[in-house]
Amino acid sequence: MKKKILIIMPSMFIGGAERSLLGLLEQFDYEKYDVDLFLKRHEGEFLSHIPEKVNLLEENKKYRTFDVPIKGLLRSQPLFAVARIMSKLALRLHCLFTGEKPGVWMGMQYTSKYLCPLLPKIDGEYDAAISFLGVPDILLKKVSAKIKIAWNHTDYRILGPCKKYDLKIYSKLDYIVSVSDRCTKQFLSVYPQLKEKAVTVENIISREMVYKFSEESIEDFPQEDSTKLLSVGRFSDAKNFDNVPEICRLVRQQGLNIKWYLIGYGGDEALIKSKIAEAGMEDYVIILGKKENPYPYMKQCDLSVQPSRYEGKAVTVREAQILHKPVVITAFETSKSQLTDGFDGVIVPMDNEGCAAGIAAVLRDEDLRQRLIDNTKKTDYTNSDEIQKIYRLVE
Repeated sequence: MKKKILIIMPSMFIGGAERSLLGLLEQFDYEKYDVDLFLKRHEGEFLSHIPEKVNLLEENKKYRTFDVPIKGLLRSQPLFAVARIMSKLALRLHCLFTGEKPGVWMGMQYTSKYLCPLLPKIDGEYDAAISFLGVPDILLKKVSAKIKIAWNHTDYRILGPCKKYDLKIYSKLDYIVSVSDRCTKQFLSVYPQLKEKAVTVENIISREMVYKFSEESIEDFPQEDSTKLLSVGRFSDAKNFDNVPEICRLVRQQGLNIKWYLIGYGGDEALIKSKIAEAGMEDYVIILGKKENPYPYMKQCDLSVQPSRYEGKAVTVREAQILHKPVVITAFETSKSQLTDGFDGVIVPMDNEGCAAGIAAVLRDEDLRQRLIDNTKKTDYTNSDEIQKIYRLVE
């Protein structure tokens, strides 16, 4: 008899977690498992890429209230608007009395805390249920499942959670999965009492999907004399794209003719544009914007750069390696779990001067770049065997 699994996800907009989810969904043995996918919003560029064998559950409009502007909710769903306003007031009071900073995760916690009582339960009885991204309140309170699993995609120490609220939720779940051993270690440095629940499951990436979509033709990535650098990710503080213009300027000062392309979207776009103007890099740092398919750009770039301030395990780095690209990443806390320095990528300092010097050194060393490329061809970056860990948790 087939096991029933539920996966909860906010939406399918472009992002590393979303691509990781697609890789996971492609690996399931659908002869043994029925997989339901519940999206809070049936939106996103990757919606059409969900495998046919996955049962996409019907959207419930009440679950859309997490992201809809409060002004709009006041007209359409006033009770949810009031809950959102109360969550903001409660968050401010919490920070006022504790002195803690209201980070993104803490804001999500309070939003979820006040909306959850108004949400209907997700129908069905499941052998296992997974909250793949975000605060796992819905998994705990709105799902009936024998095994409940929450996913962690980043360096948990950076998130700035309300620890008391986290413990209240996580202590009632069966497992907390992190995407690398380093992320698991960092999670446990915050919550050592959850050691028995902590598990590592690496991101699963579909090599076939990456290869297939990398063949698409593109017209906004010109073939020219300059060396093309590429960075892909959300335009957010974590990705550090606001420092790319200055790093680019420093590399060019060393006589290297580079252009640095950015693929992504997000709240930091205006900041990045202002930094481009400030550095005088309008002709050399090019924002390509949101791309449903970044793989042709990865395939055609000369160097893939992940200049992040912090990461869990960047899916874009693995995808570039699958396409046999030389990769440079900054020395964020989990960088050593991302690649082997000097073997299939290079780790450079986080500061702008050190980062620029490291990139310049890689660009000048053709033998090193070829060695990095050759070593990616010897390595399997798909992590397809990681699905066995999930089977063991479910069983």
